[in-house]
Amino acid sequence: MPVARLPRVREPARQMVWEIWFTLAIVATVLVTLASTPAPTEVVLLGAMVVLSIAGVISPTQALSGFSSPGVMTIAALYVVIAGLRDTGVIAWFSQLVFGRPRSLLSAQAKLLGASGLLSTVINNTPVVAMFIPIAQEWSARYGLSISRLLLPMNNVVILAGLCSLIGTSTNLAVYGLLIQARPEADIGLFDLVWVGVPLTIAGFIYALMFSRRLLPDRQGPMEQLENAREYAFEVRIRAGGPLVGKTIAEVGLRNLKSAYVLEIERESRLLTSVGPDEVLRAEDRLTCVGIVDAIKDLRRMPGLSIAEEQGYTLNLKHTQRQLVEIVLSATSPLINRTARGSNFRDLYGVAIISISREGGRIPGKVGDIVFRPGDTLLVEAGSTFAEKHKYSRDFLLVSALQDSAPADFRRAPLAFAILLVMIVGATLEWVPLFEASFFAAGLMVATGCLTMQSATRSIEYHIVAGIAASFALGVALMESGAASMIGNGLVGMAANDPWLALVGLYVVTVIVTELITNNAAGVLMLPIALSIADFSGVSYMPYVIAVMVAASAGFITPIGYQTNLMVYGPGGYRFMDFVRFGLPLNIICGIITLIVVPRVWPF
Repeated sequence: MPVARLPRVREPARQMVWEIWFTLAIVATVLVTLASTPAPTEVVLLGAMVVLSIAGVISPTQALSGFSSPGVMTIAALYVVIAGLRDTGVIAWFSQLVFGRPRSLLSAQAKLLGASGLLSTVINNTPVVAMFIPIAQEWSARYGLSISRLLLPMNNVVILAGLCSLIGTSTNLAVYGLLIQARPEADIGLFDLVWVGVPLTIAGFIYALMFSRRLLPDRQGPMEQLENAREYAFEVRIRAGGPLVGKTIAEVGLRNLKSAYVLEIERESRLLTSVGPDEVLRAEDRLTCVGIVDAIKDLRRMPGLSIAEEQGYTLNLKHTQRQLVEIVLSATSPLINRTARGSNFRDLYGVAIISISREGGRIPGKVGDIVFRPGDTLLVEAGSTFAEKHKYSRDFLLVSALQDSAPADFRRAPLAFAILLVMIVGATLEWVPLFEASFFAAGLMVATGCLTMQSATRSIEYHIVAGIAASFALGVALMESGAASMIGNGLVGMAANDPWLALVGLYVVTVIVTELITNNAAGVLMLPIALSIADFSGVSYMPYVIAVMVAASAGFITPIGYQTNLMVYGPGGYRFMDFVRFGLPLNIICGIITLIVVPRVWPF
């Protein structure tokens, strides 16, 4: 493991005092803007980065340092890995196998937090959060759970569980590397931190279960918040020999779909119009569902379920070459006043009609018997070239391909899962750094056909990556201007005569710095201060080092406090004050536990 160098902490010179106050003003403006306006986080952070660079507080190279950070690029690569797991159905399979059907929101939280937290003790928390976000989204959509009450509690527990080992969080690794350079005799075992990590994780777990419903809104993510979405009626088929055969509607998650519901079941020429939650599914059952297009995309990735295309027609294309396309019929289309069967639609255009929507609502009856009218929106399965080929066709007013709509390629699921395991094992055992491991896994996902290059590039949440990268500029500005040094030395120095009070001051200051910059930058900045406090007081440096590790990861109050905070910010539909409301009490609880446990395990 490469060892970083101790940062140069610049003492504030008299003539550079303006830089300190200017930087603090910019940081305050960022926090106020995020707290009081709906402005996108990445836009605010990028704006602050530009202003600090123009003012000369940081150089252009320093301003853009986050965009070349291995940590930030690792997050981008992990999005590709997760996309491969999604497109091969691994996420849906894992969700169905491990989590099953939750009895309530509380049981759902317990399962999600328990599984993700346990995994984070031995795996870096960033890929754990990246892996569980789509699982929580899929689970939320299937069972009608509030995504805002799942993602942030999961994120916080994963962060705390990562404190159980040196490899659980990049902050621990960064601080440990600097410590070894400054104090070669220091010895921290891989799991020595469990003495403080386990109590913190348990406390975070209990806190999330008890208070998330009170402190977090019942809010959905961006996709679930869409209003006036077109509603379709479509058929799905239960595949023989699949995992859904013999299970009830409720057990497989078809009862409480958020954006769709089961209207009726066609079984051996019989029509079941009253579908209850205890109805047992049989092989080759055809279920008529009603919902928005996102529900169709989700159901296409459910193991054991397939879209029943019109007249049993299926495209002779690979999974990766198939996509859903919405087309709007023009008044001059030759299809007007004709049916799909009567017009030989599939032969004319080479697509399979899945459903038809009229004026935003579903049309009852069989798709093949519906008479086309101008303005009808057809949801079809087509090849990857259909949208471009018919983009300017007079038959259609609009041709719109839906992203990430290819059906799951379950045949490649074992391969995608194997790639994930290789990445995890390689990074955990330190055969290769997480940066290299994640890019290698992302490349393998594309090279082996688990997802296409187009899907890989679309899967990266560029706004989140940009927000994380831009936040580095604030940390650099605080360090380079001398603002962070002034705050840290001033506040901690007031209690230097009392080792325990000094520990309290160091912890509080580190938490504040973490919420303003990034976790890694806070740890790197505060470690030299921690060592100087120990030397000045003539006591052991270990309690101060451990306190810095914990406090630098306890960034629960702001979206920029920890890198995974920004990863759940958008998908969870959160606002700035959600982090403050839910994170502040947790920060206080973690501080109390840390300041009690650390001096007893690592005495002064």
